[in-house]
Amino acid sequence: MGSAVFWDLVKDKTIGGFDPRNIVTIMTSPLSGTLVPGASSRTEVQGIGVQSSPIEWFTRSNFGGRFAPMLKYAGWDGIVIEGKADKPVWVDIRNGKVEIRDARHLWGLDTWKTQQEIWKEIGNPEQSTAQRPAVLTIGPAGENLGRVACLIHDAGNASGQGGFGGVWGSKNLKAISVIGTGSIGIADPKGLMGARLWAQEKYAADLNKLDASWYGRFGRKRPQLLFWATHGKARLQACIGCQSGCKERSDTGYGNESTCEETAFYVGYDKWKHGGKQTSATYIAADLLQKYGINAFEASRGLAYILALQRSGVLGYGKKINCALDFRQLGEIEFVDRYLNMISNRKGIGDDFAEGFFRAAKRWGRLEEDLKTGILPYSYWGLPEHGYDPRAEVEWGYGSILGDRDINEHDFNFLYTWPSGAIWAGKTPQPPAEQVVKIVAEKLVPYENDPLMLDFSTDNIYSEHMCKLVAWHRHYTRFWKESVLYCDHRWPEFINSKVPGYRGITGEGEPRFFNAVTGKKLSFLDGMELGRKIWNLDNAIWTLQGRHREMVHFSDYIYNLPYKGYGNFTMYYLPGREQGRWDYIRVNGRCLDRAKFEEFKTQFYKLEGWDTQSGWPKRKTLESLGMRSVADELENHKKLGT
Repeated sequence: MGSAVFWDLVKDKTIGGFDPRNIVTIMTSPLSGTLVPGASSRTEVQGIGVQSSPIEWFTRSNFGGRFAPMLKYAGWDGIVIEGKADKPVWVDIRNGKVEIRDARHLWGLDTWKTQQEIWKEIGNPEQSTAQRPAVLTIGPAGENLGRVACLIHDAGNASGQGGFGGVWGSKNLKAISVIGTGSIGIADPKGLMGARLWAQEKYAADLNKLDASWYGRFGRKRPQLLFWATHGKARLQACIGCQSGCKERSDTGYGNESTCEETAFYVGYDKWKHGGKQTSATYIAADLLQKYGINAFEASRGLAYILALQRSGVLGYGKKINCALDFRQLGEIEFVDRYLNMISNRKGIGDDFAEGFFRAAKRWGRLEEDLKTGILPYSYWGLPEHGYDPRAEVEWGYGSILGDRDINEHDFNFLYTWPSGAIWAGKTPQPPAEQVVKIVAEKLVPYENDPLMLDFSTDNIYSEHMCKLVAWHRHYTRFWKESVLYCDHRWPEFINSKVPGYRGITGEGEPRFFNAVTGKKLSFLDGMELGRKIWNLDNAIWTLQGRHREMVHFSDYIYNLPYKGYGNFTMYYLPGREQGRWDYIRVNGRCLDRAKFEEFKTQFYKLEGWDTQSGWPKRKTLESLGMRSVADELENHKKLGT
């Protein structure tokens, strides 16, 4: 819906993200607020972002919590933000009543204080619920048009990539608050409960036998626990309607609701400062990120980058790149607070940081040099590398460079985490590589039963088989994850080590839940085809924005430097064939071949039905998907593939 609404409402696709003509869509799904496991809470954000380079791509982001269910309970499926207010405003939604209100008294507040003020201001307007309004807001980073600014909901649910916080700031939009007391109709309530009971009986882990060890995270399936620096006294917390619980609530109150990268970005610095002892600085740093409203990956990769420059004597007090940070305080709360404050308020060199560290490096005249050496790990579209390196786990890198952003879709990461973690722990990975590949290949409709799609050996990563894996991934996520909004860390489930035969719920589970809620008779393949349609529409938008095949290339270090690995990614094992036999093979030590990647692109464009010279969609492909009007507009702009 977001892509379609954008296509219709934004007539000039070449505008920048800060242009008032840019729109931002905030969409729920038919499953939002229902009892579908791992699909109740997600919210999808789309529009022209301001983080990527050299073009501010039409892009997407996503967050959890309770915003989408509350919007559905209020009777709405989505929000479209158009234009620009002449003063700071916030949007107050109470069931069917929508009001744009003055937000000048909220401007300048951090994201937590903003929500607290809104809660206080409107109280509980609907006496039939004890819920607080769900609020989505920006902090100082967004108000100051930071390209690394997020949208924040509750304590730690962030729409991170794309810089949508800055886009909101440019529109003078501080927050959207929603409270609803309605309900959601279910087409087949008995079928939905039956699907839950079926899933529990067939796929759920026995909590009494759960392996909670570190190895259990990688050698077996367990509830996702993403908090990198775990508290001593804490309990799991989940987004509304979710059974997994990937967040923590601790007795300290620090770091609650934050997960993954925001909890990791300051880990290690405090230990380095305090002789190996972890301090509360790790958790407080996560809270500060959320309060200021800053992208965790930009903060993390940026901090490592400027630290490397400081150690090389390039950056610091009175240096070539003048920086007022006192690196002697690195590891302390004071340091990280000042660092994030500089970004949020564009203080001193923070004005460069707020542009994103790719643009900062360009301002400093270091971009080309630092992309060659890899000291700046930004491998595609001016965005920070996630960690799943394109030289190792190529489907992640290919999906990102062929799209608009770091994909941040972990569908195939278990192929690395399980064997790598097991081997690190001195265990034999289970199940064996050949069995894993066979099970997964059976589920990759419509390319099913091609096991070479899962062969990550160097000889195979440029093949048509890998093209099919990347295409499958783009189509699956465009519909089942970004439209239906199944949670990234819960779906898909290819392998489940808690059931006989290891076969997970994916392929059968997604449509079964969807159909019970909607009353439709959608097959898994139908969803894949809808995902292909959305993927083609998005590519048509990028084409009008200026996308061409010649732009689609990685940064130099991806081609020139072998991947050594680091941290949790030091040992990188993936399924692969060597001498005709399947095994988990180590993929560290390789880089991508420029010429072979160009051959890969040609094969991929051919597979998708796009022009192999330009990468633009063809009329035949678009019309086969029911998008003749899209083909007509591309032809009017002389950007239709031949």
